[in-house]
Amino acid sequence: MMMFVGALTGPVYDAGYFRELLIVGTFLNVFGHMMLSLCTQYWQVLLAQGFCIGIGSACLFVPGVAILSTYFTSHLALATGIAASGSSLGGVLYPIILYRLINQVGFGWSVRTIGFIVLVTLLVPNLVMKVRVLPASKRPLVDWTAFRSLPFMLFILGAFVGFIGIYAPFFYMQSYAIAKHITNENLAFYLLSILNSASTFGRILPNMLADHVGPMNMILPCALMSGVLILTLMAVHNVGGMITFTVLFGFFSGTFVSLPPSIIVHLSPNRGLIGTRMGMCFSATAIGVLIGAPIAGAILAASDYKDVWIYGGVMTIAGTCLMFGARVAHKGWDLMIRA
Repeated sequence: MMMFVGALTGPVYDAGYFRELLIVGTFLNVFGHMMLSLCTQYWQVLLAQGFCIGIGSACLFVPGVAILSTYFTSHLALATGIAASGSSLGGVLYPIILYRLINQVGFGWSVRTIGFIVLVTLLVPNLVMKVRVLPASKRPLVDWTAFRSLPFMLFILGAFVGFIGIYAPFFYMQSYAIAKHITNENLAFYLLSILNSASTFGRILPNMLADHVGPMNMILPCALMSGVLILTLMAVHNVGGMITFTVLFGFFSGTFVSLPPSIIVHLSPNRGLIGTRMGMCFSATAIGVLIGAPIAGAILAASDYKDVWIYGGVMTIAGTCLMFGARVAHKGWDLMIRA
């Protein structure tokens, strides 16, 4: 929901409504958490967390990334990586906070506590963030010229295919560790936090290098490594191997997730349509994430985790190949050229 609604929030940002998106996104995120704390039925959870928090996050995500291109040029990839690392940090802290509080104060107050933390942290961007460049005219919902750009379309297709597979470990790594008796339930719970911790560094350090070698040149080896690592899960049978995979995959997948906004800027000649193009890209990746996990679940129900990892790894590598095609279409076969 967060990325899919980006197709709408991107053009709204380009039209000059950044402040309004920030306020609406803050309200929906906090309100959604408070309502989630009162939920007793599944449909209520779907409305509160899926739609309310999802749409609120969409109001914050695309504009929060797109605005960086108006402040940074030579270090845009690093700035984007630092901004994206915040979600990894949240992925480390929020599960642990909920896990520690839920047995002490119950589900309701645990979620409300997270809601108050969200409120305090979102007050900061509401106070300090502002748009440097105001739009000169109204922006379209879709940038139709993007469909005539082969590098842009190949990259979006690659991101779509890659995101179908790369989230397989996020959803099934913990259950795999328990089902195969690799770790106990307590350690399995913390695997996702360990992954997000490593992802924080993966969103900053490679992005720093991307400012020198080019974001497309940086994302390709990291995306390929992510796909290969997913395939290696078939050979993981002990705690040491599981922790090693979690750290390495967290690092390289962090780069895969954080660099696309910089690449969209890199492939967009008209900076006034950055938000629109990011919305188009994130809508495509949202569909990939949406269908990827259920397909993996269907594979698991019909066979075993081995086939899930093959599916995830192959799809991620296939997405990498399409991104490589985008890089060749954009800058040619010379890999020494910054791209």
